[in-house]
Amino acid sequence: MTARVVLLGCGNPSRGDDALGPDLLSRAGAWLIGRPDLDVRIVEDFQLQVEHALDVADADLVLFVDADATATTPFCLRRTKSSRDDSYTTHELSPEAVLHVAREVTGRDPPPAWVLGVRGESFELGAPVSVAARGHLDLAWDELRTLLDDPCASAWDARAAGW
Repeated sequence: MTARVVLLGCGNPSRGDDALGPDLLSRAGAWLIGRPDLDVRIVEDFQLQVEHALDVADADLVLFVDADATATTPFCLRRTKSSRDDSYTTHELSPEAVLHVAREVTGRDPPPAWVLGVRGESFELGAPVSVAARGHLDLAWDELRTLLDDPCASAWDARAAGW
């Protein structure tokens, strides 16, 4: 049986490198057309919201995809877990808070989840994606394809351990 994977990406395509999440999801959507063997649902929004808890609740694996202004490498992959953090009561949640809300809503542990952060450098309104960020996006795309080619928690944990 194929794992049910949710790719939940956020970012604003009108804010320069903040478009990295949506751009990566767009590539994934086009690639997945040729991969009917994979059960992947793509969810895109400007920011993570409480409603996204329902998007991840019944998944087997979740990957949050976003631009990362603090990354020191072109992209980073890390495991994340449910946590009630300060974003829990705001209009923009962290991946950890989304998982926490999923637990609260369903009464079940949320699925295993990771964050794929793509290094962004310029987030100005109306700016295009920077040249450097486009290169980071290409590298992150290679990583995402590798993850989707082996959709299991142990494989994703092994990849994340390299970071």
